[in-house]
Amino acid sequence: MIHEQPDPTSADTAATRTPAEPVDDLVSTRHQLTVEGRTLDYTAVTGRIVLRDEVHTDGVFKGLLPRAEVSITSYVLDSEDPTSRPVTFAFNGGPGSSSVWLHLGLLGPRRVLMGDAGELLPPPYGLADNPQTLLAVSDLVFIDPVSTGYSRALAGERPAEFHGFTADVESVAEVIRLWTARHHRWMSPKLLVGESYGTLRAAALAEHLQTRHAMYLNGVVMVSSVLDIGSQDFHDQRNDRAHALYLPTYAAVAHYHGRIPGQTLQEAVGAAEEYASRGYRYVLGRGSRLSAEERAEAVRQVAALTGLSEDYVDRADLRIEHWRFFGELLRDQRRTVGRLDGRFSAPAASAIAEHMDADPSMDAICGPYAAAWNHYVRDELGYQNDLAYEQISARVHPWSFKEFEGRPVDVSGRLERAMRQNPHLRVHVAYGYYDGATPHSAAEDTFAHLQLPAELRANIEHAWYEAGHMMYVHEPTRLRQSADLADFVTRATAR
Repeated sequence: MIHEQPDPTSADTAATRTPAEPVDDLVSTRHQLTVEGRTLDYTAVTGRIVLRDEVHTDGVFKGLLPRAEVSITSYVLDSEDPTSRPVTFAFNGGPGSSSVWLHLGLLGPRRVLMGDAGELLPPPYGLADNPQTLLAVSDLVFIDPVSTGYSRALAGERPAEFHGFTADVESVAEVIRLWTARHHRWMSPKLLVGESYGTLRAAALAEHLQTRHAMYLNGVVMVSSVLDIGSQDFHDQRNDRAHALYLPTYAAVAHYHGRIPGQTLQEAVGAAEEYASRGYRYVLGRGSRLSAEERAEAVRQVAALTGLSEDYVDRADLRIEHWRFFGELLRDQRRTVGRLDGRFSAPAASAIAEHMDADPSMDAICGPYAAAWNHYVRDELGYQNDLAYEQISARVHPWSFKEFEGRPVDVSGRLERAMRQNPHLRVHVAYGYYDGATPHSAAEDTFAHLQLPAELRANIEHAWYEAGHMMYVHEPTRLRQSADLADFVTRATAR
């Protein structure tokens, strides 16, 4: 084959050609789903929208500068007055995670089939209708932040400028503002659903949307919540708060794997919560001032509550770091347990390693979700893109928390402000007992310390599930949680 070389004198060479103005790249398809005898006709729209910034130079407005293309998928019920329908904006966390987990695991009209701990399905897995979809009570918009999913900074832009706390909140808020305005939904009830770091984003986003755009919300759902990263930060080994707040999660995981016999899950977790809030905090705070008798009793208590040996607890100086716990609990079986979901376990790469080499719960879920999404987006939603869909992108790191320099990353004050600003804002918090990434006791502690009057505290509700971080992987939890969220959205948007 002969390739002609471009004439270097031509004005139409690659070096001189002006790039085309980026445009939205969206595909619309029509679908139908039956939910409890009711037929839902809905329109799905997926693809990428162009995100633009206002440019001001020396006090002069220069226009809108395209900065990024953000992938979204929306589901809107047909033949209904849009102002009477709530719309829910959903995203996961990471930072660096796409929204595929909430999309195909819990909220969307189609869901992945992967099995569960101990009974995983083999590749290529499956995809099925989701009669429990939140679409039955709310339209849905799933957002992939920049550098996740198909979202990318434009050529010539610096992706790192989107990879930080404030930039992330502002860019996701702009997607929500654009979608709301373009679809004439300012008069619709609006909610956010975030998972993991997405709960931190959701708290800050609620305040930002209300303060910056006067877009007041009806509800915020926090799945596997972390608003105060300091509550679970082991980087400073002297952070005794994290050691205490992880103890109930260790008890739950140990109970699941048979290391706390003769008790129910609630009894095991309850005993750990009681000790963590009283005796354990005293023990950790005393340090070397403990008497030999006090220390021996503490070692015995922590070992009994966590399923670890007294020798290990003693050598760990009573402080059990979470990665070490996951590698230690089943070391005698040469297995490691999951961090995202402690119900999962897998053979350890090394029986003497200090930490596990990989999270078996993450290993279990990545393949099914990748297969389901890559089939679904092309073959059912009709969207084609040669970019790799980044389920969880490492390219967002290092993530910038420059706004919190010298202090813990804590957005609980942003949530307080949003709730004081809008006394109708309701909050639903979902906890997984086996979640080792965002332990339930740490999140409970953060919410217990919110500086809110009693009438606003009453707007916060809590739900606990016998599952992990992506709690909807557990089928009984998925069914119950779907019902709980539908009920919450209905109540939060009632007029």
